[in-house]
Amino acid sequence: MSYDVCVIGLGRIGLPLALSFADAGLSVLGVDNDTKRLDSLRAKRMPFKEPGTDELLERVQLDLSARAADAAQADAIVLTLGTPAMSHIEIDMGAIRAVLDDLLPLVRTDQLIVLRSTVAPGTTEFVAGYLEKHRGFRVGEDLFVAHVPERIAADQFMAEIGTLPCIVGGIGEASGERAAKLFEPLGAPIVQTTPVQAELAKIWTNILRYATFALPNLLMMDCERYGANVFDVIELINRDYPRGGMKAPGLTAGTCLRKDFAFSEERSSAPGMLLAVSRVHETVPLFLVDGIKRRLGGSLRERSIAVLGLAFKSDTDDERDSLSHKLIRLLERELADVSVHDPVVATPTSSFEEAVSGAEVVIVATNHTEYSTPEALRSIAELAGRDCLVVDPWNAMGTSQVFAYVAEVAALQA
Repeated sequence: MSYDVCVIGLGRIGLPLALSFADAGLSVLGVDNDTKRLDSLRAKRMPFKEPGTDELLERVQLDLSARAADAAQADAIVLTLGTPAMSHIEIDMGAIRAVLDDLLPLVRTDQLIVLRSTVAPGTTEFVAGYLEKHRGFRVGEDLFVAHVPERIAADQFMAEIGTLPCIVGGIGEASGERAAKLFEPLGAPIVQTTPVQAELAKIWTNILRYATFALPNLLMMDCERYGANVFDVIELINRDYPRGGMKAPGLTAGTCLRKDFAFSEERSSAPGMLLAVSRVHETVPLFLVDGIKRRLGGSLRERSIAVLGLAFKSDTDDERDSLSHKLIRLLERELADVSVHDPVVATPTSSFEEAVSGAEVVIVATNHTEYSTPEALRSIAELAGRDCLVVDPWNAMGTSQVFAYVAEVAALQA
């Protein structure tokens, strides 16, 4: 059997894309080596939360396989494989290399291979050269290779797949045209460029966000040092000022933001600059723990602390590279008694009531909608008591303080 497209890697990037291709009328094969994930999909169950995809999975035809070699049956092959950063500040190409090796004996002329994964600059050229070296193809003539980076936010796939400009970086004009033809049915405007510019656009989109969010986090730490209120200072910076725009602080993380800077840093002309941005974010959990210790008199041993939220951002079930886990580990190293609640993630957690009841400290680690209401703060007051310390770097509950005692906030809001 032949297919219009095969998507290799049915994770949070690949699966919604495969479903969208199928919904646009293409015949689609999805490949993944996770047999549990394949079983879930065959049973028409989404393995993760992505609004709008449950209905798509139920409605469209998506063939499935655990063998990357089966991708040879498709006219176009889209790779949506993980590309983590190694500890040596270097892209890990292992998954891409492994799939290329599986496909090498089977790739045929006139096929299109698309890199959808986030990659370091030069990777698309490497893939093209690898195929030419080992199979003798002339990429751009016999075989076509392009980078079409994913830039959609978690929980926004169905809203953005047809609207965000689709960047296409083809190896040669013909590769760009073939890749554009593949993605055009999804409805987004196509922007043609070179492969390296597509790669740079993707990683620097995330680097920009990572650096932008580092500034308010550093400001939050500066305000603690000087006894100032970070939310007041941000309001002063931004109020009616045309050159303002300071963002709010928070536990900025997620698998893309935490790793993509490394793809530039490995060959950076300013070594350490982006590592410093990363260190700002990575120290936020320790900053919160130290702030709690100062307010509770030093020791957290056997102190009851509730952590609200395991996901890396609001209302997603994605825990990958969330700083909540680092925060919990640091609290446990202080011998605190930690309870956790998250209303969205698959990981089992306590109920909100169980986590908060009797807590001396409640930390809003994720700004889920469920926590971003006056009712959540009132529940903490009822279940934990007015002496409870609420730690809310997101200002999800509207306390306008990173560290605030319930009684203090209640008095201000009365």
